[in-house]
Formats: sequence, structure tokens, C-alpha cells
Amino acid sequence: MADTVLYEVSDGLATITLNRPEAMNALDVATKVALREAAESAAGDPAVRAILLTAAGERAFCVGQDLKEHIGLLAAGSDAVMSTVSEHYNPIARALTGAAKPVVAAVNGVAAGAGFGFALAADYRVVADTASFNTSFAGVALTADSGISWTLPRVVGPSRATDLLLFPRSISARDALELGIANRVVPAAELREEALKVARSLAEGPTVAYAALKESVAFGLTHSLTETLDKEDELQTRAGAAEDHRIAVTAFVNKEKPKYVGR
Repeated sequence: MADTVLYEVSDGLATITLNRPEAMNALDVATKVALREAAESAAGDPAVRAILLTAAGERAFCVGQDLKEHIGLLAAGSDAVMSTVSEHYNPIARALTGAAKPVVAAVNGVAAGAGFGFALAADYRVVADTASFNTSFAGVALTADSGISWTLPRVVGPSRATDLLLFPRSISARDALELGIANRVVPAAELREEALKVARSLAEGPTVAYAALKESVAFGLTHSLTETLDKEDELQTRAGAAEDHRIAVTAFVNKEKPKYVGR
């Protein structure tokens, strides 16, 4: 894995860190390959109970595609220009949104384009008060990618999503909180500590239930009430049969803190 993406697993928490602060964590080919590898590893590893996506530096979470590299590839007529969505962005978005475990994004600075998209792929976003968001795509005459045309309307509604995509502009952390893009805004100096606190809490939680909750919400967005009720029945049966449920109920009755096993 390239050193432009750092990957660490500790106590059930996988931390993925974009590590090109000198380039505002822009996504060149090497970084996209490494991010895909990290996201898929974290999503597929049964020892990983939660995922934290973050970035090095103070200025940017990720400004999206590395346009300096992109210009060179365009000039060279490289096939990599047209294949980046299918080879990189789509698999990364699928790994993050489809992970059967909670994903937390710690947004430390500018999140633009695909960087915004990958932040939205997380289930929970802890955002520094100095951070900002920008769709950016139309500004370089491109359409949406990284799953943002699926995630953004579900977060802010289709009308606001279309507005933000048609007229790219900087969205402050406070405005992001109002729109639901940010779940929590904290002072920049406290971001890492707060994001780790959230992610570790989820890693210690009932991960079988969390996976079912994610599946239930995603299902309900695209199905009828009747279909969703049936899905809830199916998922509740699965969660109720898990050892974590027995552990939780026993701990509740005994007034103890449950220690979940993830099965």
C-alpha cells in the first residue's frame, strides 16, 4: 500500500488516513489504488468492527481528483482518465457505503469533489469547525461521481442536492451541520480526539445490530413500507438470534456494561 494512505487496525478499529497533506490530499492514481485497497480490506476484515476515515494535515480532508496529474493524463490521451471512476471511485464508494460495520469520517479541512463524496459515504461525520465542503464537479465541467449523486440527495434532499451540484460553492462547517452533512462540529484542535471517541464507541458496540441497521435504512430508502416491514422482520430475527443480543439483555438485567463479541 502506498504511503499516501496509511492503514492501521487496533482494538477492532481500522483507521484509514489520506496522507498527501502537501497536495491537500488530492487523489492521484497511487492514492486511489491505496485507498481502494484500504477500504476493501477494512470492509472485508472480520476483525474490524468500525472504520475511521481521516486525513493528515490541517488544510484539507481531500480536494478530490489530483488535477495536475489529470491534465498530464489528458494531454497524453491516457485511458486512465476515463477509467478512474470504474476502477477507483466506484469500488471505494461501494466498500465504504456497503461495509457491514459503522464508518466514521473525521473531516479536518476542505472536502471537495470525490473528497466530499467519500465523506458522505461514511455513516457519521465529525467535522472540524474550520472545515468546508464543495461539490466542485461542475466547476471543472464534470458530472458527479464517488457516489455523491446517491448520497447527497439522501442527506439534504434532491432539490438542495441539485442546487449544490449545479452551483458549486464552499459550505461552512456550521452550514453543513444545518444541512445534515455534518453530524457533529467540534473545534479543529479536538477533531481527532472526538472522532476517535465516536469510532471506538462504535467498535465496542453491537456490530451485528449496526450492520442490520445500515442494511435496514438503505433498504427502506428504495422500497415500499410493506417491503420494509418484511425486511425489518428478517433483520430483527437475525439480530435477535445473535449472541450480542443475549449479552446486551443479560448486561441490562444485571446493570453491567455489555462486552459485545460481534456475532
